[in-house]
Amino acid sequence: MTRQNILTTSQRSVRLSLNNLKIIMEAIKSTFKLYNRNHRGRSCSTQSQDGKVVENPKAARIKLQNDLFNAERLRQEKNVGRIEKITVQYKGQPKDLDLVMNKNLSTPYNCAQHMFEMLVRRSALALVDGEKLWDMHRPLEDNCELQLLHFQDDNPAPVNKAFWRTCSLMLGAVVSSAFKDTIEVILHSFPRPNVRSGSFVYDVEIPSLSSWTPSEKELRVLSAEMVKLSSKNYPLERLAVDEEIASRIFQHNKYKLEQIPAMVEQSPDKSVILYRIGEHIDISRGPVVGNVNFLGRCTITAAHKLKHDSKNFYRFQGVSLPKGIMLNHFAYSVLESRAQKLNKGLLPWQYEDVFQPELQSIEATS
Repeated sequence: MTRQNILTTSQRSVRLSLNNLKIIMEAIKSTFKLYNRNHRGRSCSTQSQDGKVVENPKAARIKLQNDLFNAERLRQEKNVGRIEKITVQYKGQPKDLDLVMNKNLSTPYNCAQHMFEMLVRRSALALVDGEKLWDMHRPLEDNCELQLLHFQDDNPAPVNKAFWRTCSLMLGAVVSSAFKDTIEVILHSFPRPNVRSGSFVYDVEIPSLSSWTPSEKELRVLSAEMVKLSSKNYPLERLAVDEEIASRIFQHNKYKLEQIPAMVEQSPDKSVILYRIGEHIDISRGPVVGNVNFLGRCTITAAHKLKHDSKNFYRFQGVSLPKGIMLNHFAYSVLESRAQKLNKGLLPWQYEDVFQPELQSIEATS
């Protein structure tokens, strides 16, 4: 057999594989429409078959939300006024340091940037004054002692819980953009993160799908979208806003609008905490890990239909490992099997007390 024959055989195999791949992708896209999420500022209009330009309602809502978020963040930054200096006493590896930072502007992430690249890469969460869990991108408010937490800490419980909460936020982002534009997806919320439950969760209403059972291919698409989102290296941007701004941002989501007054009432400073991932904005008390790139191996395992009145609620569930945490195939398959079972967390219509403030202290998560 000549070298030319070997090359020809290989080329035929590649063509066959590519053809099979195209068939599979077309089958998947019949249910899900994958979006290119590499950039913000997506077009708010599309062109119909007859050549007319029509508005894309989903894109218009996303643009409105981000415009409001950006305007409020800029307003808050301008209101800082004269920059005051604070002393941040860093305690931890590789050595203790004192840093002079900007009050209400500098974040734990900025502190890590001023110290060691290793801290920038691995720090997922911060601990302020030995007791208050703090988002990596939340400005520091006064002189303080700072510790930077990571997944290999002696007590990883606070970081694991923040990671689980982050996975739920990312799942909401993926589900909200995975379906065709003709299928309305209304994000509801997710139960408080409980790593012991075996799965992270997001509850969603899909009014037009009354008896949908996702196929394995569809679940794989969602899993792939989670990993794709993590590769974007988006920071989780935190913004505390008042009730009016929050209501304007979520004016098109009836469930978020219902939740906002309760969150304001129970918040010490009467604010609503928003997080932005790329151009997806959601509500959560936090804290969350600093970046989506902490997501490692991930599987979306189920979308359980929840029976309640005539509403089509689905509980999307998944399991994930932080990046750099390795597990053999058999052990991970056990986690996947467990995550397929219906998570027993509070259901969407049982959320009377879900917005009670959590104790975000190191003792509460130990």
